[in-house]
Amino acid sequence: MKIEPRTYDLNGRKLVFRSAVREDAEMLLPYLKRVCGETRFLLREADECKEMTIEQEEAFINNHTENEKACLILAELDGEYVGNASFDVAGGSRRNAHRADIGIALYLDYTGMGIGKKLFSLILETIENCGFETAELTVVEGNNRAIHMYESFGFVEVGRIPKANKYDDGTYAAKIHMVKFLS
Repeated sequence: MKIEPRTYDLNGRKLVFRSAVREDAEMLLPYLKRVCGETRFLLREADECKEMTIEQEEAFINNHTENEKACLILAELDGEYVGNASFDVAGGSRRNAHRADIGIALYLDYTGMGIGKKLFSLILETIENCGFETAELTVVEGNNRAIHMYESFGFVEVGRIPKANKYDDGTYAAKIHMVKFLS
């Protein structure tokens, strides 16, 4: 699905949220590699992203713009891309069609400015407008700023997978599953 662009004033800077378009694919691949390299809190290592192709990213964008139960929202600050949030149906069956699965990530330089909170608020609003009953996400243990933000929106922890992530240095982190019941 596509949203109407939204513009905000962020301490004198122009913050814009807009739907992704196919032409964004080339820009999004380097973003994915960089953002995965900046933190241990995302799904993959940076070098795993080099295997991804423009065609795969275009397909991801198309799925999130042509499907009425999915969305990919980009964030731009003063015209510069800084991150995104997305949702899709959690699972591939009618039994799961009431659940939205959320993902969000910003470049590290743009965290702590309120962008993530505004973007997360918009993605939740969009999910509710789509008629989902549940919003859910997974967050990596130790990502306390994100956990605090999710809790401030009413998400609660419903489970953990110990040692879900194994890092190249041999250490582990748990994945925390969080849910917000919308209706």
